[in-house]
Amino acid sequence: MRIVSLLPAATDLVADLGLVADLAGRTHECDWPAEVAAVPVVTASEIDQDRLSSREISDVVGGAPHRGSSLYALDERKLAELAPDFVLTQDLCDVCAVSYRRVSEAVRVLDAGPRVLSLEPRTLSEVLGCLTTLGAAFGVPDRAAARVAHWQGRLADVARQVLDRPRPRVAAIEWLDPIWPAGHWVPEQIAHAGGEPLLAKAGEHTSPVEWDEVLAARPDVLLVLPCGFPPSRTLAELDVLTRRPGFSGIPEVWVLDGPAYFNRPGPRVVRGVEVLAHVLHGIGTVAPGEAVRVGRSGRSGG
Repeated sequence: MRIVSLLPAATDLVADLGLVADLAGRTHECDWPAEVAAVPVVTASEIDQDRLSSREISDVVGGAPHRGSSLYALDERKLAELAPDFVLTQDLCDVCAVSYRRVSEAVRVLDAGPRVLSLEPRTLSEVLGCLTTLGAAFGVPDRAAARVAHWQGRLADVARQVLDRPRPRVAAIEWLDPIWPAGHWVPEQIAHAGGEPLLAKAGEHTSPVEWDEVLAARPDVLLVLPCGFPPSRTLAELDVLTRRPGFSGIPEVWVLDGPAYFNRPGPRVVRGVEVLAHVLHGIGTVAPGEAVRVGRSGRSGG
């Protein structure tokens, strides 16, 4: 079996099913687990994100995350050479990955006729449901069922630990400039971890908000988890937030690893819930970089 993943979250799902050896191609952003580094890359970024600010990236793609033109260029010749049996993509966000329409057009001319699977989860249950979908397609339904049970068990364990604790008010943003609330599965992650999500509802495809709306929501905790930014990149540009009026009045601000645990609809969103349980209630432990608390001055702490 030969699988080409055009979505980092899909690569996570394939890996969780124990099928990394079947990956024939991946995106330039697929970085987990480490062994996928040896898999051929069939995409490239259309812009140099390391040299642009959040506002400049937003302007390039036509507004902000989940809008505008894709940041991905697809190497159609390389895709054809890999002769995949399956191509995994999505149609949820044209910025986050190569779109289903574009992939369908690319594979239409291939002799092998690979099966294109589009993954469109918007909630936690739908994220885990992708394991079931892929397990059936790849002929490993029992393995998929076991993995779903594993992740559901971890969610249930967190829920038990936070059941009787006070629920802090939590705002999460997935872009720095403009301010973009984190929707889709993130409000559920917050709720599962024992918080009250603000600014967005479960499954919601959000829109930008003014900073005053963030302050008006009166968050006890602000989570900063920009789409596609590792914590180091977020911290380097955090002054976009810290210089805003009223920032110092927010009781707690945390920078989290968005790409690993919050932006991508893969099984590691469950680990994101566990990270949030630690942030909100001190439950469990986190590794360096999974959660960084930011002081009122904007400086990072432990």
